[in-house]
Amino acid sequence: MSKYETMAVLACGTMGTAILSGVLDCRRSQEQGNQSSELSASISEEESIPLPKRYIATVNRPESKRRLEKYFKDEGHEVEVVQQDNVKAVQQADVILICCKPQLLPHMLRDENMRNALNGKILISIAAGVTIEQIKNMAPTAVVVRAMPNTPSKIRQGMTVISELPKDSPEDAKALLKTIFAAIGRCRFLDEKHFDAATALAGSGPAFTTLFLEAMTDGGVMMGLPRPEALELAAQTIQGAARMVLETGRHPAAIKDSVTTPGGCTIAGLLQMEDGRLRSTVARSIQTAAEHAAGLGKN
Repeated sequence: MSKYETMAVLACGTMGTAILSGVLDCRRSQEQGNQSSELSASISEEESIPLPKRYIATVNRPESKRRLEKYFKDEGHEVEVVQQDNVKAVQQADVILICCKPQLLPHMLRDENMRNALNGKILISIAAGVTIEQIKNMAPTAVVVRAMPNTPSKIRQGMTVISELPKDSPEDAKALLKTIFAAIGRCRFLDEKHFDAATALAGSGPAFTTLFLEAMTDGGVMMGLPRPEALELAAQTIQGAARMVLETGRHPAAIKDSVTTPGGCTIAGLLQMEDGRLRSTVARSIQTAAEHAAGLGKN
């Protein structure tokens, strides 16, 4: 039995809802004795621990409260949705996920009652650019962890980077974090110094990838394909290529070379991309996004 009985999700917006929904589905599967089907390749069944039994989500507006209550009811989950009562939610919770925008984090954490409520509890922040040191200054007695999930978490295909745990963490905290974030896709622990790069690559990456997807689709339309069929071909091709890398462990260049025959259409297209400096443009885009992410938590 886990000692983490209650989980609170503060500022439960789009990403908070995606994470909580995945966790609740995983919890339901655990209760049915079928948890392995809900966990990603990031974690084995032996590594997971029982998830909390009780869930609280906080929101700011009454319309958000009504929407979230309906959503979880329709999904068959029991979630207590409260409006503008973060301190009370934290007082009742053992693990807290905070999902507000970076600039709102000080407003949520610097209240003295909030600091007292967080004492000794696991606080997971998904606020981009706000460092553990900055959060510890606002919540000095909490066990602070950073996590960076991305948009595909909504369909359980996310990639979440989690900061290495502090030395004073509870013994089973790592297993808890793995179980929470494996419920929405893959997860990996990294040193915090890599978080800005991870934010750019995994956090902004879906936008970069969909721009390339759109461009491939436009190329298909240019050559006479109907747009729906062109989009399906392009999307499945990108998904298939990515899964080949993840599931076989082959380097992307090896997969590229395997379909690049001498004098063929693939090498002709690849050379056009190289002429357009696609490779360096994409790499520099990651660099630019990472540098911008580094400034998000600064006042």
